[in-house]
Amino acid sequence: MEACATAHYWARRLMALGHQVRLIPATRVKAYVQRGKKNDATDAAAIAEAVTRPHMAFVPVKSEGQQAVLMLHRTRDLLVRQRTMLINALRAHLAEFGIIAGQGRRKAMDLIAILDDMAIPDLAKAALRELAGQIESGDRRIAAMEKEILSWHKADEPSCNLATIPGIGPITASILSATVPDPSLFKNGRQFAAWLGLVPRQNSSGGKDRLGGITKAGDRTIRRLLVSGATAVIRYARTKAPGEAGWLKALLDRKPAKVVTVALANKMARIAWAVLNRGEVYRLTFPLPAMS
Repeated sequence: MEACATAHYWARRLMALGHQVRLIPATRVKAYVQRGKKNDATDAAAIAEAVTRPHMAFVPVKSEGQQAVLMLHRTRDLLVRQRTMLINALRAHLAEFGIIAGQGRRKAMDLIAILDDMAIPDLAKAALRELAGQIESGDRRIAAMEKEILSWHKADEPSCNLATIPGIGPITASILSATVPDPSLFKNGRQFAAWLGLVPRQNSSGGKDRLGGITKAGDRTIRRLLVSGATAVIRYARTKAPGEAGWLKALLDRKPAKVVTVALANKMARIAWAVLNRGEVYRLTFPLPAMS
């Protein structure tokens, strides 16, 4: 079936009846749709042809519990975006009265704390208090979502294993565990990284390899979380003792920090696949001593 709305529900129903179900991404099916036709019969024929391709990628069928925790993540992400919009509005309105503050939630909370003491019209204060109330309400709701996610994370073994990887915390680990219930669908870690859009885009011809930026395919939330985690790891890489984080330090000497961040996110995705596939925790490996 095509992986669209309600596909996981119907997949579970059909599997309960003894059928083998495979969900195909809609973008993979589109290539096999006949031109000039768009109806149910044409879509069914395209799906039937796409499923026979040897390199076709499939979407893992998720359980109700996994869909529930992913719903928590989507809700949290929506609330964070709404809070960011409110903070930007607060800063923009205050800038009209010459009150400027740095970016970030902490700076906004400092402004809210002194809102009543500001020398601005009372009508402006009334509007800004409404924004401040929405921001504080958003903080409480986001904290409640994160509490529920953390509770699920602690009860899920694959998620706990993923959290042992440097740069991956409970939020990233739980969304990875819920999104990839069956890591064996990916042949190796590179295929998993490609599924997340963390590999270079290829435009090669005539035997000449041309690599561009990353493809940015797949789940953008997971990709963003991995890049954020990689940024945190790189931030402290240069302060490591000699002999530690050698790969990162060498790469930072040759490449810009943003390029290294994406490279590390790619590596983290491959490590995450290995941890999920083997059912083990992350172990830092050291080079063997040279033989005398």
